Amino acid sequence: MKPTKHNAPYFVGVDIGGTNIKVGVVDDSGQTLAFCKTKTEVVKGVDVGIQNLYHAIQDVLSDCNFTMDDVKAIGIATPGTMDIPGGKLVDPPNLPTWKDFPIRQVICDHYSGKKTILQNDANAAAYGEYWVGGAQHAQSLVFWTLGTGIGCGIIIDEMIIEGRHSHGGECGHMIIQMTNGRLCDSGQYGTLEAYAGAKSLVRRCQEELDSGRASSLNERLQEGIKLTPLLIAQEAEQNDELSNELIMDSAMYLGVGTTTLMHTIDPDMVLFGGAATFGGKDSTLGQRFMNRIREEVKIRAFSVPYENTIIDFATLGSDAGYIGAAGCARRASLKTELQ
Repeated sequence: MKPTKHNAPYFVGVDIGGTNIKVGVVDDSGQTLAFCKTKTEVVKGVDVGIQNLYHAIQDVLSDCNFTMDDVKAIGIATPGTMDIPGGKLVDPPNLPTWKDFPIRQVICDHYSGKKTILQNDANAAAYGEYWVGGAQHAQSLVFWTLGTGIGCGIIIDEMIIEGRHSHGGECGHMIIQMTNGRLCDSGQYGTLEAYAGAKSLVRRCQEELDSGRASSLNERLQEGIKLTPLLIAQEAEQNDELSNELIMDSAMYLGVGTTTLMHTIDPDMVLFGGAATFGGKDSTLGQRFMNRIREEVKIRAFSVPYENTIIDFATLGSDAGYIGAAGCARRASLKTELQ
């Protein structure tokens, strides 16, 4: 049976990544009514990926005993680069077979003209936190998503900072080291991502081990275990000095980036989400990681924004993307109604 609560209209939110596609039916209050996850299968090309997406949407609609007629709008969140006004993926690094793909129009046409919006995945996750997550009582938000790289979303008074060319909020690529900077996967030198992303953590760790630094990691690697951010975190939790130092250095760099945005945006809140938050608030390591970020901001920021800006972990976890995408669809629908 369909939900009996008075929380219509309903929206479909889709979060497309290089490995998985997450789809949920979300009501007007941000509650998830149904959710599923499927493989993107990016190596098989965009046509296979889109068919997987359609099947996932059908699954969540069936779980609610819905048809697409019960859905007001669809929100799609994807990694960049993209043309948001044009509804097109341009050259997304995680979806190389989806290059120059007009995703918004393709999905809209498949569902007989159903209103469909496209949003950057970090922006969508930020909006999810702003709408029903950790920042739901804030007016402005900077949201860092920490993973292989570093994404960012900025929201001010309901406005998502997309920028004139759909690249607003790409703050993981701010320059924090001007001379002899580390190389980022983007091809730039000295970016925040090149110092604080999960890939960078592994690279910095390998450099230290190659230089002869003592660490319990050496024993684990000799056992044939692969060097990963998770392994570094596990050893840090066991008080390995090098692992802990590297993670605290990542926090320091993030504190530098956060200070820059606080001096630019002056937000109510700065939240951190994503897989590379070292267990978040539920972990002793995660708590130390967050405290190190705050310490660095305290050192560098003006006292008024430091004392009045909440810096904390996000609350929606991996659901932020599809919930935020649904929220963006809701937001676009409300704007249309007011015009």
